[in-house]
Amino acid sequence: MLRYYITDGRGQAHRQDWLLERMSAAAAAGVDYIQMREKDLSARAQWELARAALERLRAFPATRLLINDRLDVALAAGAQGVHLPGGGLAIADARRLAPPGFLIAASCHAPGEAVAAAEAGADFLVFGPVFATPSKPGATPAGLAALAAACRAAIPVLALGGVNRENAAECLAAGAAGIAGIRMFQEETDR
Repeated sequence: MLRYYITDGRGQAHRQDWLLERMSAAAAAGVDYIQMREKDLSARAQWELARAALERLRAFPATRLLINDRLDVALAAGAQGVHLPGGGLAIADARRLAPPGFLIAASCHAPGEAVAAAEAGADFLVFGPVFATPSKPGATPAGLAALAAACRAAIPVLALGGVNRENAAECLAAGAAGIAGIRMFQEETDR
């Protein structure tokens, strides 16, 4: 099972230190991917944070760092990939600009989006919200049937949104290659 940790350091005192500690702890716990999703930071602050994170993650070569929605920052920092949200840079354009082996993940919220993202050249997808989540108040959960349909895309799909220890097995049974989350992995690293 793939594990995908999404950072959220908004409101944290000593934010960079807090984020670096969480990313290191997640990597030490065996997380496969870390999506640095600090979209309120400037490009320079994201680059600095990514460089510091990559330095720490050297001790965990199996964990790969992806930068949210900023291909320029990801390439400049030397990250292993980028995560493209819906409405962001087109997957095909990112693939054209990225070097060989560079990972491109994409968000999708419906099975048709999953198929389109796979065809456009994404390496894997983050699908959700599967369940209700406080991270997206008011968002209608897609549900397990939609997750199962999205998992028929030709690339790995990770379940996101309201996924926890109690329902993760249902996501995997629906065909998800793994679990993505903010709270679930932050709570795990806080223990």
